[in-house]
Amino acid sequence: MKRIAVVTSGGDAPGINAAVRAVVRTAIDKGWEAFGVRHGYAGLANDDFLPLGRRDVGGIIQRGGTMLGSKRYPEFKADDTQLKAIRFLRQREIDALVIIGGDGSQAGALALSQKGFPVVGVASTIDNDLYGSEITIGVDTALNVALEAIDRVKVTASSHERAFLVEVMGRNCGYLALVSGIAGGAECIVLPETPTDPEAVARDLRAAYDRGKSHAIVVVAEGASYNAEALAHYFQEHRGRLGFELRIVKLGHVQRGGAPGVFDRLLATRLGAEATESIARNEFSVLVGLAKGEIVTTPLVQIVGKTKMLDPRLLRLASVLAQ
Repeated sequence: MKRIAVVTSGGDAPGINAAVRAVVRTAIDKGWEAFGVRHGYAGLANDDFLPLGRRDVGGIIQRGGTMLGSKRYPEFKADDTQLKAIRFLRQREIDALVIIGGDGSQAGALALSQKGFPVVGVASTIDNDLYGSEITIGVDTALNVALEAIDRVKVTASSHERAFLVEVMGRNCGYLALVSGIAGGAECIVLPETPTDPEAVARDLRAAYDRGKSHAIVVVAEGASYNAEALAHYFQEHRGRLGFELRIVKLGHVQRGGAPGVFDRLLATRLGAEATESIARNEFSVLVGLAKGEIVTTPLVQIVGKTKMLDPRLLRLASVLAQ
């Protein structure tokens, strides 16, 4: 009988619990024992395990966050900490580890794998910057939260004939800003991947008013060279010339919380189930992700340390549609 463990690491994302549930129940269906690791890599390094049965993961598929907990733990980058974690895994006779998380989490997965422990990664991050998966767990729900906020802000902006900056998460990746901006009909989208010229933003806003619009919405990625606060400060300094006062709406961690939608629940379930299938066929040191509608595995060595680029066709489309 195999024993496997599952750990959730890094930032939480709507749908993680669905993935944990799928890992545990598909493992038990194979006649294996399943364990959870509390508090991410900190739990691995401190022997914080708990057995998980079918009922232990009941009623969690609709919950946001992670039932196992997650914690930033930079100490895990040290070789001796990783080796200590492996010792705990072997002492508990764990045969394989499933690691659910984003790029930093999968870097830890690769490190454990290179030290000889069998690992399978599952792609989970609202930033959608992870190679090996076209879309990752949590992205769709985060986009819908952002879109609802943009739609609501647009009502107020139109009523008062104002311009708003809506800042979304994503770290150094502009995917959330780009897609929610297109779907929300933003007049301008500010991204980390493209240089930001506040004067160009002002021209876009002025052009929107010249076309007869009663509002203007700028969607800003938090990692842009000019984030929402920087842009608002620039416009305030030059208000006499630019003629705009920008109001800021920062969504922040609101995008990461809450119940996952249908897409994320299904995606997480499929990825979690495939993780145990990968273990069953002794395929390790891979990331389980989605490509062209199919669940695929990609070697961790091919995805760690890389940043997924935005689709240039979406960038061009955003520019055309904003006119």
